[in-house]
Order: sequence, then structure tokens, then C-alpha cells
Amino acid sequence: MNRRRPTLEQVAQHAGVSRATVSRVVNGSPTVAAGIRELVLRSVRELGYVPNQAARSLVTQKANSFALVLPEPSTRVFSEDQFFPALIRGVSQELEIVECQLVLMMASSAASSARIAQYVLAGHVDGVMLASIHGPDPLPKDLASTGVPVVTNGRSLGASPVPYVDVDSTGGAATAVRYLIERGRKHIATIAGPPDMVAGIDRLAGYNTAIVAARQRPIIAFGDFTRESGEAAMRQLLEEEPNLDAVFAASDLMAHGAVSTLRKAGCRVPEDVAVIGFDDVDLARYVEPPLTTVRQPIFDLGRVLARQLVAMAAGTPVEPSVILPTELVVRDSA
Repeated sequence: MNRRRPTLEQVAQHAGVSRATVSRVVNGSPTVAAGIRELVLRSVRELGYVPNQAARSLVTQKANSFALVLPEPSTRVFSEDQFFPALIRGVSQELEIVECQLVLMMASSAASSARIAQYVLAGHVDGVMLASIHGPDPLPKDLASTGVPVVTNGRSLGASPVPYVDVDSTGGAATAVRYLIERGRKHIATIAGPPDMVAGIDRLAGYNTAIVAARQRPIIAFGDFTRESGEAAMRQLLEEEPNLDAVFAASDLMAHGAVSTLRKAGCRVPEDVAVIGFDDVDLARYVEPPLTTVRQPIFDLGRVLARQLVAMAAGTPVEPSVILPTELVVRDSA
């Protein structure tokens, strides 16, 4: 037989205080004397009382939920791209620590962005994280202007007061290209990410910095971080630059696509063309040859995003930007 959950009234009777006092204690009110608070909390523990979150929200005006908004179609979020699952796991784990719920939302169109804005402004969540932002998306700034706590993965394009968390994409890309230069590669191309995304912009900037410093000529093709775009970009590069001897791809999926195209063209990796990716998702370790890549701490990125947002929602000032380090992981492809 199921045991009925203890009520607020039963806790009050057990502690010998009023129901209102118990309510103030479980909702974190600072107006209750320390001795009374401990008495109530002891009764809560002994009876196994669990606060009703819906009722608590009415008192605290908090939803105890935070949104992670991804401006991508669901087919992209739940595809073979392992960035999104790792980011979501990191956000979810951090929110579990503070007993808050994650609300995952996709904003792949202007209409869906408008619906999300309405949902947020109705008070269903206490704050918003945005990742994978394309172009000067107005949603972060628009939400922040209404007083909603907002934090983004990557800085916004254009002036914005919204704080952000990112990885050192520029430095990581430059390190990868310098590694290729130090090993004697003379014709190093890049498969850059989308030019309307901060990650694509910064990784291309890192490539250019290292290439210009080495007095080499930049060789650039663009992809959209998918395997298919890496294959297509590599075909373009082979047609335009048949003498290239190395490729830095701005994602592991694009690097894997590049390797596939190189093999079909009869090129050996890394003997003829060395390949380096970016991300260090599981794929990088298990493809053949295993990918040399720039590791970004995707799981930790999610955790820090959530941690910053929870702090903001609590009224705690946060740094305007947090940049996590990257690391070159050397394997067989370069």
C-alpha cells in the first residue's frame, strides 16, 4: 500500500508551529528565527516531507526551470553531431544540483522564436541559455531587455550586453595550424565553419593568424559543421589546390568528411594530406585513422552556462565573458 505524502499541516503539527511558519521555512524566508527554523527542518526530515513545487512557485514567483534555446532544426540537434548531446548533458547535470528543471527549445524560424519569447515572458522559466546562434540574432538582446536573465554560448555578433561563455576557438585553431607548420606542411587549407556563427568566425581567424605568421597563402573552403559539407568542401579544395598537403577542419564531422573524400581521391592520410579537426567528440577516437583534433570541453561548457544563469537569476553579478581553454589532441591523422 502506498504511503501518503505528508502535508504541510502535518509538519506544522509535528513541529508545534503554525502552517504559515512551516511555509516560510520551506520557501527560504529569512524572517524565521534560527531555532524555529531548525525545529521545522527536523520535522521535515523525520516525516519525509517533500515541498510541492507548483505551490512553492506561487509563493516564490520562481518557476524553478531554465530554458536552453537552440536556434537549429530538431533534425540537426538530434543528428550525428555529438556537440549538442554533450552540451545538454552538462546543462542538465548542473541544474540537477540546484533542483531545477531544464526546458529544451528549438528556435529554427522567426515564428518559433516568437513563441519562445512569449513562453519566457509568461514566466514559465527563470532564465534562458542560447547556443548555436546564427548571425545577429535579436532574441538574446530582446529577452535581456525585458529583465529576463540571459546567457549565450559565444558572444553575440554586434554590440550586446548579454554575458556569454565560450571556448578559445581562435587559440585552438592557431595551435592546430602551427602544429602542421612545424611538421613541414607547406600548403595548408582550412574547411571553415559558417561565417554567420562565432565559432566559424573565430576558428577561421585562428587559422589565418597562424598561416600569415608562417608566410603561407590561405586556402579556404566553407562548410556548415556537418560531415556532408566537409566532403563537399574537400572536393572543392582538391580541384582548386591539388598540391595541398594538410587540412584544418573547424569540426570533427567536417574533418571526417574530408578524410572520406581524400580516400576516394586516392590520397593517403596523413602521408599525403594531414587532417586536423575541432571538438574531440567520440567520433574522433574511433574513425580510421583516429583524428588529431582540438578538444573543446563541451560538457563543461554546458555546466558553466547553467551555473552562470542560475547565479544571474539569484541576483548575483557574473563575469561578462568566460572563456574555457582548448587543447590539441594528437592522433594518427596528422
